[in-house]
Order: sequence, then structure tokens, then C-alpha cells
Amino acid sequence: MTTPPLVSPFGGQPPLQQQQQQQQAQAARDVNTASLCRIGQETVQDIVLRTMEIFQLLRNMQLPNGVTYHPNTHQDRLGKLQEHLRMLSVLFRKLRLVYDKCNENCAGLDSIPPEQLIPFVEDDGSKHDDRLASQSRPATEERREILEVNKKLKQKNQQLKQIMDQLRNLIWEINSMLAVRS
Repeated sequence: MTTPPLVSPFGGQPPLQQQQQQQQAQAARDVNTASLCRIGQETVQDIVLRTMEIFQLLRNMQLPNGVTYHPNTHQDRLGKLQEHLRMLSVLFRKLRLVYDKCNENCAGLDSIPPEQLIPFVEDDGSKHDDRLASQSRPATEERREILEVNKKLKQKNQQLKQIMDQLRNLIWEINSMLAVRS
């Protein structure tokens, strides 16, 4: 009984390792766009965090206003600042790669205008199919009823305000007459 060769007759790696590397390379090429977006979101969060740390370092640095400073502390803070700036540059490059890959993955997709993705209340339904239009009609009618009730409420409030002003003026006149008699 012989053991299988560890090295394939065609090259330097065993067939199992070659197969695993090919699968990993294929997986790297077939990255899901949603995963890329998540990676992009995490990268943006890292960028914001690094930027906040940079501002914190800058805020803690003392200006050379005649006060003696410690060169070691200054060099340490300067080194931290340069490291944060370098990492920020790396993160921006990573974000650019993710952005380009997402655009590449979405290049073949038909673009849908945002008007079709967002249901507008003012929309008469002509851009949408009849099913969506029939669903939005009750909402539109309800919205119209609410607007009418609000309009009537404003009118009533205006009438009440006028009545209150008239009552206030009447009370003021009565009080001024009583004050004259006294």
C-alpha cells in the first residue's frame, strides 16, 4: 500500500492545497455587494473614529506661546498624530477600493429612478401599477381628510381667538369705566 504523493506531478503544491487556494481566490472575487457595503460602513466608522482621535490629539497639544514644553512629550504626540494620519490615509484608500468594487458590481444593474422607490403621498399613482395605486388611494383619502380637519380646526381656532380678543376688550372697557366712576 502506497501513500499518495504530497507534491503533484505538475507543480510545487499538493492538489488539496491548490484546490483550497482556488476556492479562496474565487470567494474573494465573488464578494457579495451587501458585504462590501457593510465593510464600507465599518470603514467609514473607523475613519470617523480616527478623525475624532486626531482632533483630540490636536486639542491636547500646546501651542508654542512662550511656555517651555517637553520635547519628549511633543515628539510622542507628534508621532501619534502622524500614525493616525497614516492610518486615516490607509482607511480612505480601503474605502475607495470598496466603493470602486461596489460600482463595478452594480454596473450591469438597471437603475431604478428614486421616484419609483419612494412612495409619495402627492403622487396620483400614474407612475405606479394599479395595485400600488389602489393601496395608496385609502392613504391619500385619509391624508386629504386629515388636511380638511386641520383646516377646519385652524378656522375654529381663529374664531375663538377673535372672540377672546373681543371679550378682553370688553372687560378692559368695563374695568376702565369702573375705574373712572371710583
